[in-house]
Amino acid sequence: MTPSRDQILAASAGWVAVLLNVMPGLGTGYLYQRRWRAYWITASLSSAWFIAGAVLAQEADAASEVVNQRIGLLGLVALALVTAVEAGLSVRRVRASAEEPAG
Repeated sequence: MTPSRDQILAASAGWVAVLLNVMPGLGTGYLYQRRWRAYWITASLSSAWFIAGAVLAQEADAASEVVNQRIGLLGLVALALVTAVEAGLSVRRVRASAEEPAG
């Protein structure tokens, strides 16, 4: 018998998903939780952020290069933090709904 999506999510350790989304970033915790749609959305957003930074940095002078790098890094850190919080809250939400009495 194959476990349901919610059963897989409830069985996952929330702290592992949070840590995986923060440390390597880019939605790695979603792979651990087997949440493919969330992973691909995160991967697409981070790729778009990286490409936008590369395109905008093509004609940047040396002084603005440091600022561009900081903005790029802050964007990726913000994405990692948002996905980490969302992964942790998803585990909490599924476990809370599993504990509610039926009926």
